[in-house]
Amino acid sequence: MGLSKDQIAVIARGAFLHDIGKMAIPDAILRKPGKLTPDEILIMQEHCFHGYEILKKIPFLGEAAEIVYAHQEKYDGTGYPRGLKGEQIPLGARMFSVADTLDAITSDRPYRPAQSLAAARDEIKLWAGRQFDPEVVKVFLDMDQSIWPDLRKEVNAQVQRFAYSTSAKSSS
Repeated sequence: MGLSKDQIAVIARGAFLHDIGKMAIPDAILRKPGKLTPDEILIMQEHCFHGYEILKKIPFLGEAAEIVYAHQEKYDGTGYPRGLKGEQIPLGARMFSVADTLDAITSDRPYRPAQSLAAARDEIKLWAGRQFDPEVVKVFLDMDQSIWPDLRKEVNAQVQRFAYSTSAKSSS
């Protein structure tokens, strides 16, 4: 999409920190095995704002904070927390929305096994213009499909290295 390395770094930070605001959500809601009540849904939806409030105070995370704030917005304006529409949603959040959906569909979940890349691509294409920016979807669909398995391995390895280095430091 013609982004600079700095812009990509901002999006990556926003992506890695997108759910940091869930720290402010009660465990009873986060861990609830069943369907959330309407009141619990409203509380859960506050995680975007809480994440934004945490990150905006850190100078080098200011732009990433905007992605965290907008990561649940939908292209047609039906998302939350602010009901942003189209280009009102930061490009990084529009891009992350597609990536997060790809990851969600192709990952095992407690309520269903991982689905195929083809199923994820079909679902994302179906929601272009409603949930997703159609231009972002077009770029996504035009990408070589063979990159996704390697990219997942690379990201998982980075997460493992971070988790290992963090636990090694805390046990010292």
